[in-house]
Amino acid sequence: MAFITINGKQFPAPARFPKLVISTLVDAGRNANGVVVGQKIGRDQNKVDSLTWPVLDATTWASMLQEFSGFFVIATIWDMAANDWVTIKMYPGDRTADVLEIDDSGRPVKYKDCAVNIIDCGL
Repeated sequence: MAFITINGKQFPAPARFPKLVISTLVDAGRNANGVVVGQKIGRDQNKVDSLTWPVLDATTWASMLQEFSGFFVIATIWDMAANDWVTIKMYPGDRTADVLEIDDSGRPVKYKDCAVNIIDCGL
């Protein structure tokens, strides 16, 4: 099984394993005495932070980025709290890469440090 699958498409293994984050949302913060007055809302939410690939050819990177064209995606990721794979609705953060190689026409053919974060929609 791939470490991450987006919309049923297995992505290449990331360079180093990404940071897994679990966020707990609350409906309020603290009162004037600094005491937590909020209540947990919804379920804990997952974020896969720092998904990074050291080098990808332009075709592979474009194919991966196209999975995010509709913004929301269905992702299968590792949930460290469940200690199992989960499939949830997520959305991407910034997608970045540095041009590593261009062809004679100036068109990028390889990228380095390709990266994306994906964030749980909470549904």
